[in-house]
Amino acid sequence: MSGIAILVIAIVVLVIGYVTYGSWLAKKWGIDPQRKTPAHELYDGNDYVPAKAPVLLGHHFSSIAGAGPINGPIQAAVFGWVPVFLWIIIGGIFFGAVHDFSSLFASIRHKGQSIGTVIADNIGPRAKKLFIVFAYLTLLLVVAAFASIVATSFNGFTAEGEKNVVNGTAAMISVLFVVISIAFGFFVYRRNAPLLISTLIGVAAIVGIIAIGLNVQIFLSMNVWLFLIAIYILIASVAPVWILLQPRDYLSSFLLYGMMAAAIIGIFATNPQMNLQPIYGFGGINGNSFLFPLLFITVACGAISGFHSLVGSGTTSKQLDNEKDAKVIGYGGMLIECCLAVISLIAVGYLSTSDKIAAGAPTQVFAAGLSTMINTLHPTDTFNSVYALIILAVSAFALTSLDTATRLARYMFAEFFLDEGETHENVTGIKKILTNPWVGTIVTVFLGIYLAIGGYARVWPLFGAANQLLAGLALLAVAAWLGNIGKNNKMFIFPMIFMLIATITSLCITFYQRLMAITGGAVNSANVLQLLFSAILVILAVVLVVEGCQTFAKQAKGQKTGVHAK
Repeated sequence: MSGIAILVIAIVVLVIGYVTYGSWLAKKWGIDPQRKTPAHELYDGNDYVPAKAPVLLGHHFSSIAGAGPINGPIQAAVFGWVPVFLWIIIGGIFFGAVHDFSSLFASIRHKGQSIGTVIADNIGPRAKKLFIVFAYLTLLLVVAAFASIVATSFNGFTAEGEKNVVNGTAAMISVLFVVISIAFGFFVYRRNAPLLISTLIGVAAIVGIIAIGLNVQIFLSMNVWLFLIAIYILIASVAPVWILLQPRDYLSSFLLYGMMAAAIIGIFATNPQMNLQPIYGFGGINGNSFLFPLLFITVACGAISGFHSLVGSGTTSKQLDNEKDAKVIGYGGMLIECCLAVISLIAVGYLSTSDKIAAGAPTQVFAAGLSTMINTLHPTDTFNSVYALIILAVSAFALTSLDTATRLARYMFAEFFLDEGETHENVTGIKKILTNPWVGTIVTVFLGIYLAIGGYARVWPLFGAANQLLAGLALLAVAAWLGNIGKNNKMFIFPMIFMLIATITSLCITFYQRLMAITGGAVNSANVLQLLFSAILVILAVVLVVEGCQTFAKQAKGQKTGVHAK
């Protein structure tokens, strides 16, 4: 099948889903444009800062995208392109977008607090503590995986010790990108510069630093980059959002939009053929995989991602200017990510053959596929330049997800030690120390970077399952809240049950495989880490599911739960 046909079908169906199902959800849940949002009600100039819808969409989309919608579909291509495509479209409209939109909306109605607070208010305080532990462990995996991905993308040397010009270019542009982002934030938020004019200047500056990066590179080793990344996220995750997070994410979204636009042009101009088989069977192309549950875990952010609920309820909800923006940012942002996932699927299908998936890391396959398409449109060789720019864009989003995850982990770390009604300002003693923003950040950065040493392959299998399980738990939390306030929550039942079954099954498979490997003599850090994490995550999830079922049982009898029961 042609790439054009696949892309057109995807875009048409996703747009229909947004216009129909997205609007229906907004009506059922009671989106109110006249209601004051937490960004205005609790404005503090640091975390609670209202942002214009385009700026916030840029932050939200950049944060949730990362490398997930690229890595996931490409890795899942071993099952054939049809299952992956169907899961991206169906999962995106009825699972992922519902999850993202509802998580953001629930947080807005809980004063911009996290999904943990939603659970505490509607299920109970013990469930909140368990969820926070679960979410924090997941965020550690996010920090570890994306720190490793970014450091690998910036690594200035090949395995043979030669300079890697592409990576050096991406590193230089990324460093300069931070500088122009800070300048953009200063002029827009402190000097009230017009957004349109500032945007045009910002985009021009991006073009300028790209030109610099193509001619001047930074060559540092991966370990040095891990150290520098640690320092960067330590500072970026504590700094007020207007200094770096909002402007950088807004400007970086143009890189992604530009990359997607170039990809769409390349697809329409070359009409690449999908060389993968429609389906390779339950065992995948190699015969030793499991379509269920691995397909639904591996595609990850391309269809549904629990990390999105932490972004929506952690940073986005604190910056939402008006409730009417929740649909385009929450529901629409996820569908844009689905479109990127489809482009990734077309890229790997273009480079693959019917009996062999294209070799290389997923981001390399993605960049090579799009660069090959675009290169055919130009009379001179543009492959290397386009390849470098795509790697840059992917690295920018991974870096965005990285420091957003660190900021979210900092919130979670502090929230674990606070009881209802407590804040860092009104507690004393050990609680005052533990809830200090720097303490949570330092602990998170240290543990995350430690896990990153050795490569993302060591933690990525766990990240996928933990991330999807987190999505199931977030759906459970929002369903409990809607049930308590008398709103329709039936659209959550099937997605919630399906994701919980698929992810717990995947974690149990991982636990069994790692246990067999260890008892067989393969005692190494990767196997031990995956064994322990999978066991802990399953136990936490099962306890939370039991408490959730008890909550739904009470609601079915007409009883209120959580704080609503008082």
